[in-house]
Amino acid sequence: MVHANARLAPSVRVGPGCVIGADVAVGENTWIGAYCIINGPTRIGEDNRIYQFNSIGDIPQDKKYHGEISYLEIGDRNVIREYCTLNRGTELGGGTTRVGSDNWIMAYVHIAHDCGVGNHVVMANGTTLAGHVTVDDYATFGAFTTVHQFCRIGCYSFSAMGSVVLKDVPPFVIVAGNSAKPRGLNTEGLRRQGFTPEAIRALRNAYKTLYKKGLSLEQATEQLRALAGECEHLAAIIEFLDRSRRGIVR
Repeated sequence: MVHANARLAPSVRVGPGCVIGADVAVGENTWIGAYCIINGPTRIGEDNRIYQFNSIGDIPQDKKYHGEISYLEIGDRNVIREYCTLNRGTELGGGTTRVGSDNWIMAYVHIAHDCGVGNHVVMANGTTLAGHVTVDDYATFGAFTTVHQFCRIGCYSFSAMGSVVLKDVPPFVIVAGNSAKPRGLNTEGLRRQGFTPEAIRALRNAYKTLYKKGLSLEQATEQLRALAGECEHLAAIIEFLDRSRRGIVR
């Protein structure tokens, strides 16, 4: 059942039993499996594969929401597997939940209101993001990771299965546990993404500065600033630390 106000590109394919509501726009070559419900206002880009039994674009699970207009925006070339829930934003959070492009979103993932998910993110089965979470590019979540509201997850970071993330996770760092603690540099992930041995060595030294030298966060940040010229990727860590709202996992 497709609402008259929904806008589906000519090449979109929709499986049986789907309900697509008003003010939903779906881009070229996107495939939607059986029995999905997509409510608007929602914008879905091109070349996405949305498997069966998903709920996309429904109202946020937030008691402060009182029917105001809010949005969900999804980019291109995402894979969204079964039983995922992606909610629209709220007025407090700017009104829009955003999911970028080239993401791999496995079964039973929940992306709550006002989240911002970047590109090339992997979210294994059961990953749960509370409201207002920001996920930077190339982050990877192990199965059943849960993230507290307003946390930020840095680029190329990795959370182990069952992690409970209550603080910001800096770029390139592995975390694990309840509550999640730093467990080292995401070396294997960096190798797979083509980071050079020199870059990995510099990032390993940055990790030691942040976690192994007994420095305060302010002291560690200043030391990293002094080393920033040695590796272009150190800038991502420094920027992250400067903007952290909840404090980092330590």
